[in-house]
Amino acid sequence: MTDPTSQPSQELPQVLFVCVHNAGRSQMAAAFLTHLAGGRINVRSAGSAPAGQVNPAVVAAMAERGIDISAEIPKTLTVDAVRESDMVITMGCGDACPIFPGKRYEDWLLDDPAGQGVEVVRPIRDAIEARVRALIADLTA
Repeated sequence: MTDPTSQPSQELPQVLFVCVHNAGRSQMAAAFLTHLAGGRINVRSAGSAPAGQVNPAVVAAMAERGIDISAEIPKTLTVDAVRESDMVITMGCGDACPIFPGKRYEDWLLDDPAGQGVEVVRPIRDAIEARVRALIADLTA
């Protein structure tokens, strides 16, 4: 018998974070959402032109928050990833993200951490964390 208080995974909100390289902003957002949502939200990230690796300054900035993203690999944005998501949050990817009716879209205007040191990445990380916390409150209310 299943627990009536448990929620089947297919009913969990599906959130996709998209930026150009999937090496900075979208990786941080996905990591924060995964870490903070405690399994209440399914999370993905992708890029319209993925980089070869996650930005090392981003990895270092997230480690300062106790979140290890060193094993993450930038992923290519696919139409299926968008189709399967309830919410798509873009961060500077322009028109590269396909639009499907019935999806919730948000564009988070954030500085790009590409080529920046950890001291520049920290405020971007903190802004993403604040937005993710608000998103969790919205999606799980």
